[in-house]
Amino acid sequence: MMERFIPNQMTGTVNATYAQGLDSLHRGAYAIIDPHNFGRYYGNIITDVNGFGSWWSTMAKRYASNSKVIFDTNNEFHDEDNTLVANLNQKAIDAIRAAGATSQYIFVEGNSWTGAWHWTSSGTADGMGRLTDPSNKIIYEMHQYLDSDGSGTSATCVSSTIGKERLQAATAWLKANGKKAILGETAGGSNSQCIAALQGMLGYMVDNSDVWTGWLWWGAGPWWGTYIYGMEPPSGTAYTGVLPYLTQYI
Repeated sequence: MMERFIPNQMTGTVNATYAQGLDSLHRGAYAIIDPHNFGRYYGNIITDVNGFGSWWSTMAKRYASNSKVIFDTNNEFHDEDNTLVANLNQKAIDAIRAAGATSQYIFVEGNSWTGAWHWTSSGTADGMGRLTDPSNKIIYEMHQYLDSDGSGTSATCVSSTIGKERLQAATAWLKANGKKAILGETAGGSNSQCIAALQGMLGYMVDNSDVWTGWLWWGAGPWWGTYIYGMEPPSGTAYTGVLPYLTQYI
């Protein structure tokens, strides 16, 4: 998305045609502007912190007066220096606020695919915990899948309790540091073990709603076909096989 909105260089000018597509999306709900770049620009790890800030300044100026926009710094930083990831997040926050977008929430994401289960053990929590926002509207976005390697590529969940277990360390960190989070990606297979794991995880989040603000399922859209976690109505795998068991948590 970063390259489509501002091609060639992060300090460049907006691709008006692509931006118009973003501008025209409106249903009265919140829209999260979430560049799925994994901390990269044209495939290269972003090390130009000021350039990253420039990109976000341009984006934020365009939507500064739109109260329905939420800014998400970048999707799933990975295999990067933890200090760099924290610095990129802080620069994005500073640029967004300096651009006049002072009322919107900002979702920040950590290193190591922003996984909740290794939020503290990966070391990303250290720098991310020091982020500051003059508007005090930072939400820590974490992702958590329930398969063996946490990649979200299998319909098999480790156990019926793995969802809750994989959130516990991050939850303790959030409470100890006075932070709030959203589970920005989660999913499990359409089977009894995964459904139990998902229910346990979401129930745990309800019990800890002082730090967990909500959750989002991955993914949906007509192009997903028979995707194992497909939430696309009316016949997506998860829409028919998982959603009926999770409605109490919506």
